[in-house]
Amino acid sequence: MQSILIIVFLPLLAAIIGGLGNRALGNTVVKSLTTGALLVSCALSWPIFFGFLNGSMDASVVPVLQWIQSGDLSFDWALRVDTLTAVMLVVITTVSALVHVYSWGYMDEDPDQPRFFAYLSLFTFAMLMLVTADNLVQMFFGWEGVGLASYLLIGFWFKKPSANAAAIKAFVVNRVGDLGFMLGIFGTFLVFGTVSIPEILSAAPAMEGASSIGFLGMRIDTMTIICLLLFVGAMGKSAQLGLHTWLPDAMEGPTPVSALIHAATMVTAGVFMVCRLSPMFEAAPIALNFVIFIGAATCLFAATVGTTQWDIKRVIAYSTCSQLGYMFFAAGVGAYGAAMFHLFTHAFFKALLFLGAGSVIHAMHHEQDMRYYGGLRKQIPFTFWAMLVGTLAITGVGIYHLGAGFAGFWSKDAILEVSYAAGGHGTGAFWVGVFAALLTSFYSWRLMFLTFWGKPRWAESEHIQHAVHHGHDTPEEHNPASQEDAGDDATHAVPAADQYDGTAGYHPHESPISMLVPLAVLSIGAIFAGQIFHDAFLSVEGNFWAGSLAFDPALMQAMTEVPYWVKYSALVVMLLGLLGAWYAYIRNTSLPGETTKQLGPVYNFVFNKWYFDELYNLLFVKPAFWIGRIFWQKGDVGLIDRFGPNGAAWLVGQGSGLAKRVQSGYLTSYALIMLLGLVAAITWVLF
Repeated sequence: MQSILIIVFLPLLAAIIGGLGNRALGNTVVKSLTTGALLVSCALSWPIFFGFLNGSMDASVVPVLQWIQSGDLSFDWALRVDTLTAVMLVVITTVSALVHVYSWGYMDEDPDQPRFFAYLSLFTFAMLMLVTADNLVQMFFGWEGVGLASYLLIGFWFKKPSANAAAIKAFVVNRVGDLGFMLGIFGTFLVFGTVSIPEILSAAPAMEGASSIGFLGMRIDTMTIICLLLFVGAMGKSAQLGLHTWLPDAMEGPTPVSALIHAATMVTAGVFMVCRLSPMFEAAPIALNFVIFIGAATCLFAATVGTTQWDIKRVIAYSTCSQLGYMFFAAGVGAYGAAMFHLFTHAFFKALLFLGAGSVIHAMHHEQDMRYYGGLRKQIPFTFWAMLVGTLAITGVGIYHLGAGFAGFWSKDAILEVSYAAGGHGTGAFWVGVFAALLTSFYSWRLMFLTFWGKPRWAESEHIQHAVHHGHDTPEEHNPASQEDAGDDATHAVPAADQYDGTAGYHPHESPISMLVPLAVLSIGAIFAGQIFHDAFLSVEGNFWAGSLAFDPALMQAMTEVPYWVKYSALVVMLLGLLGAWYAYIRNTSLPGETTKQLGPVYNFVFNKWYFDELYNLLFVKPAFWIGRIFWQKGDVGLIDRFGPNGAAWLVGQGSGLAKRVQSGYLTSYALIMLLGLVAAITWVLF
């Protein structure tokens, strides 16, 4: 098990060497070093996973160093390896290794490639530190390291104002969630007297309803308030409703970053944390109900917004947000194994979709607006087939009686079934999940039809026109278009082809081999991951999990006994979504424009993301800037500067002016002053 040290620390070593060496080492050396380190970590992670899969490996803890000893607070840096860790290891290292390989082609023209690859490896190390944590403080350090690395990656093109704004937004919103996580850790140490995760989890069941704690002037069940605070941290990191606003804006980073951070790793940290601390949440039923509510609400919210967006990366970003909602309400009903199974399969097909979108953007001269695509399946066939596989996986194509289906079919349908079987609040989450599955199918096939079918609509794209006139690509950072730049007209109609058959003389090109190989590998995972690992992740006995998370055999048994209409509900709505998207974007292309006119305010409400950004700007941003200006102009400039350094400088200046007048240079003046001083001194002594 000493290989875990290599898995975790090799990416850190590569990040340090690549980051410090930077251009002195050159692009090829740094790329080779960081990519090779991740490939080694990936190769060592899969045997650990298979060891837990076949039962030949047991949970273990590998010490690294003695860390902190302060009174009752004592913990070491140690790497915990169990089934839950093994699942995350293969997800993180596999996706990260493929993203490194993909970036060889995608970032080939960027002048700062060493810095980019060093950031990628640093992010991977922070994520590995998080999932191998044996105590809450170590988990928090990894948690914050992931936040730092995501800030650096989202704002990688720091000369682009929108990228800087997105990076700051992600950092600030995550700090809000992290405050809840910190308070949860403090409360946990206060109650349990330790931050060791195994000790906390073993003591958690006895704490259910055993005590209450004062919070905000009220008496609240101790485990409820601790778990709610911990979940606030998960909401921030996993972009759940209320703390989700950073995720779509994070698409300002390079597309490989979107695949790494927002598909398989950083955004799943919250799900991992809830599953890791599942015995604590099982002792707090109210907190679990809150997890169900937030997960279901996020699932619905993001799915509705995804149906209206035009930026190809933002559609997939909202899809990520929605799928995370599925994972959370699965955890809320107590099906932590199902949540982790969807996390596992989702990593393959969502990374595939993001990297596929990057291949489309690369082919279309970094144009991201789907209204300027069309007819690309013949131009970039490999990317088309890869994204088709990803779409079949996320929409859950499969048939139970045949025992065959794509990855999402096995995991997402399992979440719907176990939610229905759980009853209570789970039944409501089931119906929300079914409706979200309908919307998922619609916006996924809408993306495919707008991108790969129909006539080419490239002529009206400014980026394509630039390619035609200048004959070369420019880095994605120079793309000024964003979702907001797409306009706010009433119809958002798809532009028609022009006299050049819509092509503007531009010929899209397939991506280089370094970008296509990761697509092929991820396609294999999107097809077979659910089929192969379904029995292990969702077995009734739960042998695979081996106590690494809370497991309810009765609930898993009930999942297998739900009615057939429940099992086929996701397939039915998938077909409805497919037919709706086909009719609107292939058969009758005028329908979307007519529908948006008819819906009017409803469409604008959804298109503008339920006005969360505008609401937060009104409630938090503007008041914060107003208070800042008050402190700056009245407090800092008007009070501190006036009576502090500026006041002292004024006094010195006035004194210097007076002294200058006294220093006249005439001997008689100096004698007079000396005489007056002597008279004053004698007068003082006498009287």
